[in-house]
Amino acid sequence: MEQKDIVIIGAGLTGLSTAFYLNKAGANFKVLELMDRPGGVIHSANEDGFNYEEGPNTGVIGTAEVVDLFEDLKGKCELEVAKDAVNKRYVLKNGKWEKLPSGLKEGIKTPLFTWKDKFRILGEPFRSKGKNPHETLAELVLRRMGRSFLEYAIDPFILGVYAGDPNYLVPKYALPKLYNLEQDFGSFIGGSIKKSFQKKDEQAKKITRKVFSAKNGLSALTNALYQSSNPDNFSFGVNNIQIKCENGAYLVRGQKGEKQIEIIAKQVITATGAYALDKILPFILANEINKITNLTYAKVIEVTLGFKIWKGRPLDGFGGLIPFKENRNVLGYLFLSAFLENKAPKDGALITIFMGGVRKAELTNLEDEEIKQIVEKETLDLMNLTEFKPDLFKITRYHHAIPQYGADSGVRFETIDKIQDENPGLLIGGNLRGGIGMADRIKQGKELADLALKS
Repeated sequence: MEQKDIVIIGAGLTGLSTAFYLNKAGANFKVLELMDRPGGVIHSANEDGFNYEEGPNTGVIGTAEVVDLFEDLKGKCELEVAKDAVNKRYVLKNGKWEKLPSGLKEGIKTPLFTWKDKFRILGEPFRSKGKNPHETLAELVLRRMGRSFLEYAIDPFILGVYAGDPNYLVPKYALPKLYNLEQDFGSFIGGSIKKSFQKKDEQAKKITRKVFSAKNGLSALTNALYQSSNPDNFSFGVNNIQIKCENGAYLVRGQKGEKQIEIIAKQVITATGAYALDKILPFILANEINKITNLTYAKVIEVTLGFKIWKGRPLDGFGGLIPFKENRNVLGYLFLSAFLENKAPKDGALITIFMGGVRKAELTNLEDEEIKQIVEKETLDLMNLTEFKPDLFKITRYHHAIPQYGADSGVRFETIDKIQDENPGLLIGGNLRGGIGMADRIKQGKELADLALKS
């Protein structure tokens, strides 16, 4: 029986960030992880001259905590900001790649949007703000911008971020910054202009919204967090983790091989998926925990293609997104070697393809050979290849890839707060709230550590 002040369940990016800041403060803690390594879904690999990811590929510097963390890890892990090519993004329309406009002149000329909606956007600053907090993203965009903006800007964006459906996602929870622009300023356009003139403090200036990775892959970040948090504080390969309340403390039990792990802790922090919490927290009433575990997740297949010699269309941007209306069997292409260093041999290419998502979840049930046939057919057509002979072909499947923040999110967040209030010392983290991006996970990890240290 071990005694610890704090136990963290999960060693993904949230758990690792929490552990890093706890260790920095000299806390007495233990991290229990189901997998046999740190990082969770983040896992970089090197093979035959290709450096690729088997999980998230990039993040966005959307919080100051990202910059602060890399500064803290200086000498152990180096931030890699994407090249300028990342600013060029494509959207497929009628089988042809069209550049997503980045300014007024391109916005006028682009064939992505109808002339009716281009004129309609001029009136966006003068439309009344929405009054329904559970209005879906599709309803909001149709109300303020028009159908072509929904189908050829917002829908592909949502497929790229959430692998989701604008008719399900609710901006108040899924895109709170967008929602607050309308609520606080009455307009997306007007709000963006006004915010650009607001004075920023030093922390706000760090939020550049630039795409980032880590030199040598994102595992360099998670491994640096692990090493900097004292590996003795971690136990991997721990199954059947359960927590009990006992005499004002928490008894944490788990199975590591033939060995039973038992830890008494003053505080417990969960940093797992929502789907795992009913088994981890059996002392929470079913009608309460079900409001958390019923969270919908997108199923996603990630296909990595590596070519030592690239003979297809120029890879001159971030990638290409494919609107649902185009009725393709892939969600989009990510041109990683175009904007990150050392991803492929000199004249080669590293491309990541995504399939499935909320609206085509059935594709995730296909066999590997069927997946390969779809990828070959789509890539020959969309990437202007005359033959499909990749030097690297990897398939990674995720049944709980991305949580979907729908109308039930408010109840979930309130339930988490209620459970934490009723069980002092218990903190529930993870991407079930607080955002799904890497920046969100790092920020939440620091917040969880701060809360635990205050207690």
